[in-house]
Amino acid sequence: MARVKGALNAKKKHNRVLKLAKGYRGARSKQYRVAKQSVMRALTSSYAGRKERKRQFRQLWIARINAAARMNGLSYSKLMHGLKLAGVEVNRKMLSEMAISNPADFTALCDVAKAKLA
Repeated sequence: MARVKGALNAKKKHNRVLKLAKGYRGARSKQYRVAKQSVMRALTSSYAGRKERKRQFRQLWIARINAAARMNGLSYSKLMHGLKLAGVEVNRKMLSEMAISNPADFTALCDVAKAKLA
């Protein structure tokens, strides 16, 4: 049986990794072995980063809602509890946007929450 060498497939695999490592500094973008390690780490970090971004946005929305709620004499937790009791189902992203762009509407929601809490 004839011997099969993996030259073409190996070359394709190496080029694929080196293309992903383009822009990395020094040997990380030139040498396959080092580039492969860097790319594996970068792909792992990018996956984790996509999860982290969701957490960071939620954190930002909550901080904005809390600031606006305190201007209306409520804490964040009291506001959310009051809205839940009132049956108002608005997500944090929309509440945050409302607090910035429509303070009057946000104040109305705060009043609804206060009424349910009292």
